[in-house]
Amino acid sequence: MIDEQDDTVPLPVTPPPSDPPHPTDHRSEPDQAKSEGGHKPPPVAPIVKKVALGLAVCLVAGAGYAGLRQIADAPADPNATSAHPPATSTTPDEAAAGVKRAVAGEAVLQKMADAVENDKRSEFLDTIDPKAAEFRASARTIFANLSALQLGTFQLRYVSDDTAALTPDRQAQLGGTQSWLAQVEVSWQLAGYDVKPARETLPVTFVTRDGTTYASSFSERFVAGQRRPVWALGPVAVAQGKHSLVISLDSEAEARSYVSVADKAVESGTKVWGTGWRQKVVVYLPAKQAQMEGILGAQPNTYTQIAAVTMAELDTPTVGAPVRIVANPKLFEELGKQGRRIVLTHETTHVASTATASPVPLWLAEGFADYVAFTAVPVQDESAAKELFKSVRAGKVPATLPGPEAFAASATELPQAYESAWLACRLISEREGQDKLVKFYRTVHASKSPTGLADAFKSVLGMTEAEFVGEWQKYLERLAGA
Repeated sequence: MIDEQDDTVPLPVTPPPSDPPHPTDHRSEPDQAKSEGGHKPPPVAPIVKKVALGLAVCLVAGAGYAGLRQIADAPADPNATSAHPPATSTTPDEAAAGVKRAVAGEAVLQKMADAVENDKRSEFLDTIDPKAAEFRASARTIFANLSALQLGTFQLRYVSDDTAALTPDRQAQLGGTQSWLAQVEVSWQLAGYDVKPARETLPVTFVTRDGTTYASSFSERFVAGQRRPVWALGPVAVAQGKHSLVISLDSEAEARSYVSVADKAVESGTKVWGTGWRQKVVVYLPAKQAQMEGILGAQPNTYTQIAAVTMAELDTPTVGAPVRIVANPKLFEELGKQGRRIVLTHETTHVASTATASPVPLWLAEGFADYVAFTAVPVQDESAAKELFKSVRAGKVPATLPGPEAFAASATELPQAYESAWLACRLISEREGQDKLVKFYRTVHASKSPTGLADAFKSVLGMTEAEFVGEWQKYLERLAGA
């Protein structure tokens, strides 16, 4: 929850030359600068308490986009690393048996979807295996979650099955006349927020007993990279603001506490980017690290140093795909109000600029998101770029703009990458004006040419990338006092 007291390190705040300071929305420590609220690339709580903001900001802010590209947007592949490849029917009898399984499974799924659409809890539970006590309890929670989300659409589609996926012991445990594991595509649309439905692939275990087929599990044999819907991970609480929908796996109070922060993040993003987007965001607040990893389809501990990630909840990151901001529960809990605002503003900028489906280089996507966040919540350069300035003063001036590998969550100089990208974007704004920075981003984003970035440097900024890098290097040296 957002506390009244900001527990991050006191930060002297100075606004960028082009923007006056924004009014504060919270009380701060006597020696702490007032600001509108949190950061995008946040001051990481545990890390930020004793470390300069710049480092914390980078560690927390960055993987929102890089992590998304590498993991969260990867299509769920039900066959990826399964110990048993999907069985193929080779005889007429096997083919006929496969058709019967598909028909029986699809009938169960249709009953489920109809029950959700018609808000019929008892009918939904009628599709659940009466002998699967643990799953029946989960099913009650899932139905309650789906009811709370105010869905525009909800569909389940039988995709394929794998007759070898269930071990003999598991089949014996299930009992019945037959049991099998199927991959099911589930799609749902949040009314008022999604242009297209979100889609995931669920492994659904079916069992037939006494002539009736039931669903017996939604979680058997998940494979690497397979994401899990937030509504299948535990009870959710939902809070709605003017521009935001916050879905929490923690508590209703937790969800409500972030609504105003998310609303302000949307307003800050719109102030820079413009009104040509939906001006709405959906924020997921997991209660545990494992839940965040489940939502993203990530390996354990991939995002331990990342405060939030922006992800497209669709198999392909196309324009119009439903986009979510997923918070890291541990780091978000420890962030102060200012840090949370910075993080949400950064990630909201990714949503506004459709970064999850954009060809812009990572340095521009991340640098622009930081630019918007630090414009909304001004922070002293020495704090926000501490690690980069340290390197520059040691004679290690970046030779080029940071490449995509520099933004990997495991990169050794991740803070410097974010700080470098942010100051590159700020230099463009100071040199040409904020409108030109936005135009530069939009031009690169809209280009379908492999030379789109180079073309934008010439057409929008009137220089080559090499000329810009030279100016940027001098800019960094001047700011660092090197």
